[in-house]
Amino acid sequence: MFITCADSRIVPSAITGAEPGSLFELRTAGNVIPAFDPRTASAEMATVEFAVVQLGVSEIVVCGHSHCGAVDALHGDRQALTHLPSMVRWLAAHAPFRTGRPTPGLREEGRRHVLAQLRNLEDYPFVRDRLVAGDLRTHGWFYDIETGEVSACGADGLLPLRST
Repeated sequence: MFITCADSRIVPSAITGAEPGSLFELRTAGNVIPAFDPRTASAEMATVEFAVVQLGVSEIVVCGHSHCGAVDALHGDRQALTHLPSMVRWLAAHAPFRTGRPTPGLREEGRRHVLAQLRNLEDYPFVRDRLVAGDLRTHGWFYDIETGEVSACGADGLLPLRST
């Protein structure tokens, strides 16, 4: 399963080398994965549940990217989205707004955002159960639009995987 931003500059099959039909994709604005709440359901939660429980995927990648408009809005440029009230509400409900000067290309902010989304994903009971059983692995990736480089997101920063 490949969870990424709805941004058309992200082409999962080009990043992964996957053949048509072999990659189950979920795209959300800013690759946001809502926190688990047993009282409500979301399209994102239902899609992850289908992939994990029904299809039995063994790997889930959450992939962020440089120059992400949603991450930019989360880190101070909310004014750029005032004409998109639904987007602002979506982001406010599922990802905390922050303040501070963003890094070039929003790379550090994007990495932290991917890690936060992974934590949300891994808190889904059906994901956690499969992780504990060793039947599922999760990964955080970051795609740099300018260079095509794909990096693994970790606590120590970005570790290059390969270039597309």
